Amino acid sequence: MENKKKYTIQNSPFVVPTTDGKLIEEHVGLATDGNKDISIAHMVAPAGWSEPFQTPAFDEYTYIIKGKKQFIIDDEEIILEAGQSIKIEKNTRVQYSNPFTIACEYIAICTPAFSMDLVNREE
Repeated sequence: MENKKKYTIQNSPFVVPTTDGKLIEEHVGLATDGNKDISIAHMVAPAGWSEPFQTPAFDEYTYIIKGKKQFIIDDEEIILEAGQSIKIEKNTRVQYSNPFTIACEYIAICTPAFSMDLVNREE
């Protein structure tokens, strides 16, 4: 009889290649283990970083570990600091950025899992 473990330890997250200096370490998700239901990633956004506006087809939860991160959600500017978190509902237009002078470290959780096919970035 096979004794299958009921847990998985992630020691080697998938490091997503980026061109903007942002570190993305996906611990659970499509790129790492094929999980389509949820993605969990450790991120570090460098000072001065920003992304274009997007309207993702997934809910995204963000927890700030260090630094600050700016969100523009439906034209409202929100700044989160270490220890704060936010849920942004799917199909909400949002822009993520770090216009500050220090890097922002955070955890991002997406349901369903993050996918470039679902992020709907604006050009």
